[in-house]
Amino acid sequence: MIRLEKRPQPSRVWSMATPLLAVLATMVMGGLLFATLGKNPVEAIRTIFWEPLFGEFAFYYRPQLLVKGAPLVLIAIGLSLGFRAGIWNIGAEGQYIIGALTGAGVGLAFYPTDSWVIFPLMVLAGALGGWAWAMIPAVLKTRFGTNEILVSLMLVYVAEQLLASMSLGLMKNPEGFGFPGSRNLQQYESAHNAELIAGTGMHWGVVAAMIAVIFSYVLLNRHMLGYHIRLTGEAPRAARFAGVKPARLVLFCLGMSGALAGLAGMFEVSGPSGQVSIDFNVGYGFTAIIVAFLGRLHPVGILLAGALMALTYIGGDIAQGNLGLPSSAIQVFQGMLLFFLLALDLLTNYRIAIGKPEAL
Repeated sequence: MIRLEKRPQPSRVWSMATPLLAVLATMVMGGLLFATLGKNPVEAIRTIFWEPLFGEFAFYYRPQLLVKGAPLVLIAIGLSLGFRAGIWNIGAEGQYIIGALTGAGVGLAFYPTDSWVIFPLMVLAGALGGWAWAMIPAVLKTRFGTNEILVSLMLVYVAEQLLASMSLGLMKNPEGFGFPGSRNLQQYESAHNAELIAGTGMHWGVVAAMIAVIFSYVLLNRHMLGYHIRLTGEAPRAARFAGVKPARLVLFCLGMSGALAGLAGMFEVSGPSGQVSIDFNVGYGFTAIIVAFLGRLHPVGILLAGALMALTYIGGDIAQGNLGLPSSAIQVFQGMLLFFLLALDLLTNYRIAIGKPEAL
């Protein structure tokens, strides 16, 4: 008889091995998925993971790793703080959108003024926009005991409607011949999040993501607040006895994750994307959840997981163009990562035992 037996304490070996095994399992099952679609599974996996790094046009794709990875890491770092404390912000996509709208709104409000002050104001507005949107589920949870998962998730759909409204209305380019979408911020130097080093993909969003990784590591390992976050997630009752104030922690974790998601949206709309449009959001807020868990909610792990997920984005685009894979198949492939991670993570706390359980 095969059964699961609870371990006396979580296995560190399985905790470290689970992300690697999840990636391998995703490759195998993803290959089977691609085979059912009539594609060569080996060629598809090779295209996704090899071509962006070592293929013929790798010189073009490598900088895109920073462009795609930066918003994922920035959002995932914010989410991980709450997840560690048992506070579940599932609405980072909405906070990402609102951060983009508020940041771009400031830039467009000053158009065509030429001043170095505009971009810092956009950064501040983006962070505040994301923070304010995250405060809605935070305040509702602390004051009325609502579920932050449902509230934050539902607010994503509200944010998407605001995005569509702004693209078709208030922020629509008056010189755009009636087409939806704002002015192109890439053509407005004072509001453009340009590459800091040409041809590298390095922009201020990448710098912010690296700062967030360092800040998160220091906070969690060298600050009392970080200790409270970890303690609340591991032993909620002990945290209350230690003087942790749950309401303050909810406000901090949701507010920080919202601010970082808003920053990611602002850096994206002022840089790689360039404009507010109906289809501006591409699911970074949801994909960042996978990145956070794949990185074991650890800042360095999230950095590596963000690079891996960025690789699947770029490789997936190549596979769609070269092999004709549908975009939905790539999304399923990415979702498999979280599925296998959560499934295999069971072995961190349980081990497989054979035979009848011992009688009590």
